[in-house]
Amino acid sequence: MTQIPRIVKNPGFLIIIILALSGLTHLWNAAGFPDVFFDEGVYMRRAMHVLSGGGPQEGYFYDHPFFGQIFLASLLGISGFPSALHPTASPSSISALYMEPRLIMGILAVADTYLIYKIASIRYGPKVGLVSSMLLAVMPYTWVLRRILLDSILLPFLLLSVYLALYSRDTKRQDLAVLLSGTCLGLAIFTKVLIFVLIPLIAGLVYSYEGKKTRRMLLFFIPVLLIPSLWPLYSMEAGQFNLWMHGISYQTERYNQGLPHISYLFLQMDPILFITGTAGAAYCMARRDWLVLMWFAPFVIFLLAIGYNQYFYWIPILPAFCIAGSVLIVKATEWVKSRGVKNPTTMAVLCIASVGLASTLLVITTDMSHTQYEAASYILRNVKAGDNGTTVLASPVYTWIFNYVFHMQNVPEDYSMVLFHPVTTSHVVLISDLHFRTDTRRGGQISQYNSSRTVASFDLYNPYDTRYYPYTNLNENWGGMDIKIKERQG
Repeated sequence: MTQIPRIVKNPGFLIIIILALSGLTHLWNAAGFPDVFFDEGVYMRRAMHVLSGGGPQEGYFYDHPFFGQIFLASLLGISGFPSALHPTASPSSISALYMEPRLIMGILAVADTYLIYKIASIRYGPKVGLVSSMLLAVMPYTWVLRRILLDSILLPFLLLSVYLALYSRDTKRQDLAVLLSGTCLGLAIFTKVLIFVLIPLIAGLVYSYEGKKTRRMLLFFIPVLLIPSLWPLYSMEAGQFNLWMHGISYQTERYNQGLPHISYLFLQMDPILFITGTAGAAYCMARRDWLVLMWFAPFVIFLLAIGYNQYFYWIPILPAFCIAGSVLIVKATEWVKSRGVKNPTTMAVLCIASVGLASTLLVITTDMSHTQYEAASYILRNVKAGDNGTTVLASPVYTWIFNYVFHMQNVPEDYSMVLFHPVTTSHVVLISDLHFRTDTRRGGQISQYNSSRTVASFDLYNPYDTRYYPYTNLNENWGGMDIKIKERQG
């Protein structure tokens, strides 16, 4: 125990260990866990659309800006994806098609871990920085960063913007740091519009420093406003501004169980991070901590105001949970230390990190997606690429592979396309998963195919009791369960 203080005094050594743990928790078994979510297929399809030369905007549906697919396509294109993988119809080859983008998400999560360390260190000191990065590296809920989502893509840009705003206070190149901060925030908004609610956070940091405030604010806001404006300007140039307006309206009018439900899911999946983060946020707000207050409050109010929330919508403020929780842990253990207890911070952090890492490893070593790869393999082995007489209906999880990798005919980008364009072939093959069966209520054009003859089934064996932590995290991994291949002739 006498050597522990010496190690703690070396933050460079500790952050290397934390980054190694982050690499383990975010890169291990990338294709196997989590399952492949519907939206991941959508964003992969859009990235492949860009990669194949189709332009930044896919189709006529303007739900999100297009920096996410441009960024993802650029990184995939560097490696020669997908041809460099020499894809075949085997399940292992299909899993490799998801492995590469999932590895990109994992690398971004490791970068997030380092950036949160830098942010918290500048603001609160290296001890809080190390604890914050540790929470992001090892706590179970952070598995959501593995998914190929816009939120995972934008997070490093958001964190870099916050870091540069803090860094600009002490650098001689203040104007450049502020300009880059605004650029990173502009790119984050250009990935997902809801990040606009965090403009006051970073603008407040930039404004709070002494010096030429007007000049700094102009340098900050020029990229923040100009970069996202490329999206509506593109729609105007394409003569589709009315479609852009419709897409924005659609996003704001959707409804589900909302903020209380996703808060409950977060609590179920990671009670330690949720409770410490929430309590830490309350503590920081009581002390009028601008960083935590303006990171939490606008975002949570916005989530409460909109009608549609998903559990991964927490991603943009996940760092705030980690920072706020770390401030509370450090302050509480320092109070304990003042009562004569030796090394309370070290002991508390080691306990939390041990529980978090063990729980995360139990979750990420499960295989929740192999049945999805097997279902895709079945289609590829039984429906030939040049078969003009067969239509394949499936979710975007599968269709981008069929269309852009194996160049199959008559594969709508999404099974819901049958609501607008009737099937013209006599033979239809359907991948009926739980998402599809949920969507059958959208119309008879979809539900009619679910009564077709079942020719193959793929079901996920799950021996874990998902009522208990940490396997509660598997409740949001149902995409590989009860998949049926159905066939309809005539």
